[in-house]
Amino acid sequence: MQTALKTTTPVVLFDGVCNFCNRMVSFAIRHDKKGALKFAPIQSAKGREYFSKFGIDKNADTVILVVDEKVYTYAGAAIRICRYLDWPVKVYYGFIIVPSFISQPLYKWFAARRYKWFGKKESCMVPTEDVKDRFL
Repeated sequence: MQTALKTTTPVVLFDGVCNFCNRMVSFAIRHDKKGALKFAPIQSAKGREYFSKFGIDKNADTVILVVDEKVYTYAGAAIRICRYLDWPVKVYYGFIIVPSFISQPLYKWFAARRYKWFGKKESCMVPTEDVKDRFL
């Protein structure tokens, strides 16, 4: 029996072994006082469940935002995540006006170098008790 996946709650799927990605998740948690976003590493069982349900490419090298049965990837996801964050970080949602033919290649260029610049862990991050409820 497959577990129902809620998509009305915004879910951020991220690379759990990427140091930069983990820092960005911590940043998002700090700036999402309402707790609107939920998180799951792409390497987790719940992350794989989302990949399967929404037909996300298993080799996707990106942050993924799933909300209201829609999947956003690359810069589109990163910018839309800002929409859920507190002021003044929310202002970065304004970058949604940048055409994807500009933002996507920039995001992909950065993503291809993130391990080299920030490193990676051997295993996924383990959330602390104070934020455990934010993870699926």
